[in-house]
Amino acid sequence: MKQAFPKSVHENTSIDTPPFLVMHSQCTWTCSEMLKVKPPTLSSYSSTLLSLSKHCHLNIPTSIQTKRATSYPTLMATLSGVSTQKDAVSQQNVSTQNSNRPVQVAQRLEKFKTTIFTQMSMLAIKHGAINLGQGFPNFDGPDFVKEAAIQAIRDGKNQYARGFGIPEFNAAIAARFKKDSGLVVDPEKEVTVTSGCTEAIAATILGLINPGDEVILFAPFYDSYEATLSMAGAKIKCITLRPPDFAIPINELKSAISKNTRAILMNTPHNPTGKMFTREELDVIASLCIENDVLVFSDEVYDKLAFEMDHISIASLPGMYERTVTMNSLGKTFSLTGWKIGWAIAPPHLTWGVRQAHSYLTFATSTPMQWAASAALNAPDSYYVELKKDYMAKKAILVEGLNAVGFKVFPSSGTYFVVVDHTPFGLETDIAFCEYLIKEVGVVAIPTSVFYLNPEEGKNLVRFTFCKDEGTLRSAVERMKEKLKRK
Repeated sequence: MKQAFPKSVHENTSIDTPPFLVMHSQCTWTCSEMLKVKPPTLSSYSSTLLSLSKHCHLNIPTSIQTKRATSYPTLMATLSGVSTQKDAVSQQNVSTQNSNRPVQVAQRLEKFKTTIFTQMSMLAIKHGAINLGQGFPNFDGPDFVKEAAIQAIRDGKNQYARGFGIPEFNAAIAARFKKDSGLVVDPEKEVTVTSGCTEAIAATILGLINPGDEVILFAPFYDSYEATLSMAGAKIKCITLRPPDFAIPINELKSAISKNTRAILMNTPHNPTGKMFTREELDVIASLCIENDVLVFSDEVYDKLAFEMDHISIASLPGMYERTVTMNSLGKTFSLTGWKIGWAIAPPHLTWGVRQAHSYLTFATSTPMQWAASAALNAPDSYYVELKKDYMAKKAILVEGLNAVGFKVFPSSGTYFVVVDHTPFGLETDIAFCEYLIKEVGVVAIPTSVFYLNPEEGKNLVRFTFCKDEGTLRSAVERMKEKLKRK
């Protein structure tokens, strides 16, 4: 039986229902008929509306038009301004004026621009440059993981997952964590699946940090740290790691911790430097945190890309699990960065805050991808052995090439990044050098000044990534050898 339409839109519609959804629900046109309609010109507005009224039972109240005019300017211009050409022109003028307004953003995010990764990737495309900037592989992840995702989709695992993760994936995360750290955790109470590690970071900060809380960062740092802490209203203190070894200045760290310090946010292996925190450094951090009742938020997404020493989770140190949130993801280890599958591991009293924030950020993470991620984490040890071997070969190509070109290359013990000093080539800042490198040489690097609270501290350094196939790495090195000259 054909459904009877209500006499007016607002009888069965919330005041917040977008008009275009209402129009769609009331429309009797078929899809093929809709596709035949061309966008109206100014001279054809009246006839278009007449045709539309034959098929759509519309009576949109003024209250909805007024409330939604800002949110849906094009639609409202069409629906409320079609009666005369004069009205249409007037509405067009208003739209033009609106388009010239300055962009709007909350004060807590005013200082943050388009991410440097987006900017550099766009320039790479524009200039046909080889992208050794943004840290995503140009090769695909393992077939057995992709096939598991396809199978999950075919098996109908396509609806919302349980908010904190499907049981199978939570169990796989707990099993991997036990194998890596020796810690036994409850997958139901201490593991939270998130949409990538970036969301794990956000959920942890927003769920456990109050406005005014002090949080200590080690600069340079992944750019989402500062932005998310700003959204939480935190007070940021920064400890700078300096080349050549980027060691933690212990006395500086001791001086930075105060009665107002709520947490230390750390990353090992460390992006962008490739540094791995030593056991001695981790012991000092642990001692200070226990002494001053400070939490640790530990980003460990590169834990399987540790080349010159074993990765240590700070949660595994005595007295630290109860005050640590350990964050990780699938993307780096399995070359599936676009899947955005991450997790946070923490004791129940900290997991509560993480899950509260997660519930109102994304609520749940892609269901079929969680099933596939379960298969990934059950990979044999041989997978990780081959992964490390492959990346060490890639690293050797890039490091040897950068040295040959004339950069001062700093040691990288983990991650798939290398930081270099660009100053031998005569440009004053990292941003100026990276722009020159893209436009004149055809290679992309990332300026590191964006990873510091004080950009001056990073102006001499740029970051390259070696998560590319060997041919791409060799081509980039050859371009730099040919076109980049020391000054």
